[in-house]
Amino acid sequence: MPIPDFTATGDLPVGVHRVSLPEALFRFGTGSKRRRRLALRLERVFRLATDTGHLARFIVFGSFVTTKLEPNDVDVFMIMDDDFDVAVLNRESQLMFDHAAAQTHFGCSVFWLRRLAAFGGEEATVEYWQIKRDGTKRGLIEIWAE
Repeated sequence: MPIPDFTATGDLPVGVHRVSLPEALFRFGTGSKRRRRLALRLERVFRLATDTGHLARFIVFGSFVTTKLEPNDVDVFMIMDDDFDVAVLNRESQLMFDHAAAQTHFGCSVFWLRRLAAFGGEEATVEYWQIKRDGTKRGLIEIWAE
């Protein structure tokens, strides 16, 4: 299913819109040099997360998935399998699971948890990330591994 058109406020319609990585990069990674740079960062983080073998869900939200020409960064929320162990990852991959280090190293704001830690269930946790700072809701995308 194609990514829906933006709302009048420049957001995606409320909901979780499942897309492939190429679809996400095509839709949100063009239009400015900043968007192209952010798309490369998103791709890198997605590939590292997928390479762990424990990625359950990969959610992208925030200004990157809006009409904003110059998004601040890429905001990512990941749900990992319960048996995921950061300690066994290589150093670069470990950085992705430390919020401040991920922001510095990858230029992405990365949040994550294990499936069992999803308060209220996995769907409720994902839905939480649709809430904007002003309390309204926006859509987000979920990138699935191909």
